[in-house]
Amino acid sequence: MAHAERETGSPGDRSHGLLASGVEMFAGVLMLIIGLFHVVVGLTALLQSSFYVVAAGYFFGADITVWGWVHVALGLLVGATGAALLSQQRWARLTGITIVAVSALGNFLFIPFQPLWSVLIIAVDVVVIWALATQVRGLPATRE
Repeated sequence: MAHAERETGSPGDRSHGLLASGVEMFAGVLMLIIGLFHVVVGLTALLQSSFYVVAAGYFFGADITVWGWVHVALGLLVGATGAALLSQQRWARLTGITIVAVSALGNFLFIPFQPLWSVLIIAVDVVVIWALATQVRGLPATRE
C-alpha cells in the first residue's frame, strides 16, 4: 500500500500504517548496524588474522582470510539492503529477509571463531527477519 494511501481513512488506519513503517525503519537501522558489525569483523580477520583461533578439525574451517572477505561482503550487502529498506524500496523487504538469513547462517558457521559474537548477531538477525516478515494489516477486533 502506498504511503499516501496509508494516511487516508480513520485515525486507527493511520496508526496501523505508522506502526508498519516504524517496524520497517527498525529493521533497516538494525540492518545498517549488522552490516557495520560484519565489516568490522571481516576487516579484523583480514588485517589481524592472529586474533581468531579455532580448534583443528573444524569442518567449515576455511582460512580466516576467506572468512574475512565473506564478512565484508555480507556486511556490504546487509548494509546496502538496510539503506534501501529505509528509502522504502519495494524489493528491500524480501531481499532483506534473504540476506539476513544468509548472515545468520554465516555467523552460525563462524561460531568456532567468535562464539558469543556470532550468537548475538544471529539473535539480531532473527529479530530483523521477524520485523521484515511482519505485516501490520490491522488489529483484530476486540472481544468483549
